[in-house]
Amino acid sequence: MKSHWTVEFLNDTVEAEFLDLPRDIQARLVRITDLIETYGLEHLGMPYLRHLQDKLWEIRGKGKSGIARALYVAVVGRRVVILRVFVKKSQKTPPKEIAIALSRLKEIDHG
Repeated sequence: MKSHWTVEFLNDTVEAEFLDLPRDIQARLVRITDLIETYGLEHLGMPYLRHLQDKLWEIRGKGKSGIARALYVAVVGRRVVILRVFVKKSQKTPPKEIAIALSRLKEIDHG
């Protein structure tokens, strides 16, 4: 039942943001990306994934250390590209984080 989805970081900056997270939250996000790669985006939803706006979605990671989000888009070729990773401190996803992800989205070749 391989879905053939891949999950990748947009670039080294995003990967560094991920590596800066506490280990337990990293492990949670990795677990969710494994679920995406195994079952496909179309079979996952809350509490793992949530739509934010336009093409932007979030992977919802939670651990003893707190809560983090990985903002992503799904692109051609069944690829999930993670645009921004951050520790979430408030109830709502901060507009500043969404703005960062949207500006990084422009770097993707939508071919």
